[in-house]
Amino acid sequence: MSSDKLWLHGLAVIAPGLPDWAQAAPVLRGEQAWVQAPSVLPPAEALPAAERRRASRTVRVALALGLGALKGHDASDIATVFTSSGADGHNCHALCEQLAGEDRAISPTRFHNSVHNAAAGYWGIATRSMAPSQVLCAHDASFGAGWIDALGQLACDGGELLLVAYDSEYPEPLHSCRPMPDAAGVAFWLGREPRGHSLGTLRTAVVPDAPEAMSQAPLDALRTDFPALRCLPLLERIARRDERPVVIDYLTPQRLRVQFTPADHDHP
Repeated sequence: MSSDKLWLHGLAVIAPGLPDWAQAAPVLRGEQAWVQAPSVLPPAEALPAAERRRASRTVRVALALGLGALKGHDASDIATVFTSSGADGHNCHALCEQLAGEDRAISPTRFHNSVHNAAAGYWGIATRSMAPSQVLCAHDASFGAGWIDALGQLACDGGELLLVAYDSEYPEPLHSCRPMPDAAGVAFWLGREPRGHSLGTLRTAVVPDAPEAMSQAPLDALRTDFPALRCLPLLERIARRDERPVVIDYLTPQRLRVQFTPADHDHP
């Protein structure tokens, strides 16, 4: 499989030590050292007060990523793909605790916040979007699955699409089985046609090559710790305006080779 070129209009990242794209880009370029710090999850201010109180860490990170990538653009008419390897670990933990006890009555609010498409539902509430939305999970290959789904939708339907990939931690004892250290993720605002502020173009092919590691060991640990961050080598290329193709992880033995070509104009 190989794709036609797509335009990258905006992106966002949240990860330990990388609170947003503006602060992540110099680290990815090697101009600043990465410093360990907990992920910063902004409050879900776009939600009404009642929903904002219930918003989990996964919902907060997904909303912040999507809105950050769109840079204030109206989100109501943009299709979305949300992809996560495990959704809301804290709600999963709470449900397991409830089911392990004598009182197994599950709160309806707790249940509807635990399902894998909760973040997409809260996105619709926050943005009033009625556009199509897909929600995917493919364990450690979740970013790649979301990427391919986004490419397929844009190839068939044209227009623009927002891809949001995110993960969050589980409390113990589930953490020992799935040791996600924090919440993290990325978002890409993609389209078939350029905008005045587009960062550049992207072309994708499925290949059998080995995935590329990050040159900085702490950043490579983020890449392997979070399935949503398997694309960090691509973010490094974008930050450096580097046109060399990069191979990122997917379902073995398939990998994704992505080439970023910067737009001719400069961007902040």
